[in-house]
Amino acid sequence: MSSQPSLGEFDIIDKYFQKSAPRQDVILGVGDDAAVVALPDNSHIAISTDTLVEGVHFFADIPPRALGHKALAVNLSDMAAMGAEPRWVTLAITLPEINEAWLAQFSKGFYDLAEYFNVSLIGGDTTKGPLSITVTVHGVVPHGKALRRDGAKPGDWIYVTGNLGDSGLALAHLQHQLSLSPQQLELSLKQHYFPQPRVLAGYGLRDIASATIDISDGLYNDLGHILRKSSCSATLKLEQLPLSETMNEAVSIDQSIAFALNGGEDYELCFTVPESNKGSVDTSLSFSGIQYTCIGQLAPGKGEIKLQYKDKPYQLDQAGWDHFV
Repeated sequence: MSSQPSLGEFDIIDKYFQKSAPRQDVILGVGDDAAVVALPDNSHIAISTDTLVEGVHFFADIPPRALGHKALAVNLSDMAAMGAEPRWVTLAITLPEINEAWLAQFSKGFYDLAEYFNVSLIGGDTTKGPLSITVTVHGVVPHGKALRRDGAKPGDWIYVTGNLGDSGLALAHLQHQLSLSPQQLELSLKQHYFPQPRVLAGYGLRDIASATIDISDGLYNDLGHILRKSSCSATLKLEQLPLSETMNEAVSIDQSIAFALNGGEDYELCFTVPESNKGSVDTSLSFSGIQYTCIGQLAPGKGEIKLQYKDKPYQLDQAGWDHFV
């Protein structure tokens, strides 16, 4: 980034982070000591915060528009996992220096996604230092309808949305662990840089899912959170994992399984559905236009995950993402 010291903190906010008209329920937004919003009746508020740090969560050369999109998308994915409607967001960004071209692209990626989901930026902070972005999103969910991790029961069926592993596949290329063709890289980078939060699917799951989580740290790890919270075990049918054509072309089936289970940053939903609601999945998710796949079933236990490939036990060597490893 090249320095342009003529812009100050409030200039940056005015120029790049007050681009759209606020929602009708924003009483007071950017520009005051705190935001004021109106809450709908008979609703609970859902709140989620994520921080992205250069060198930990993204490379220094990530396109700024992709970073702006992703910074918001990871929080919207948390709202989707709760069945919540995202409404308001705050952004705290630490910049090593001011680069207007970078800021213009970052804010475009951020606002394009915010406007798609009708989310208003209502405040935040800017400061100088190593590049990091902290986003807090606030959403609403009807009273008693919030999706949780602790409601699954033995016998429930396990589903995931979308395809799994493409983001991890792109990351492996960027880390020089494998080499993708230009077309394979383009398709997998789209999933890595521009994940699509499954907010509409979250709405549809409110009345049928027993437990839900977004897949940010890899399916194996994130499903494990549901199992421990719900005191269950799981059997996964690995031949049923949803894999993209790009994945199938680029790597072996064993590598595909490893990426699907542990690649991380898919930002799809993993959810469980009781047998009594299994017939309602098609109806509940049809309006969302989002692909979904049944990949296994829960059983009594204490968090164990049994892997099977065509009814034979399967051993997985690779662990999922951990922020402190």
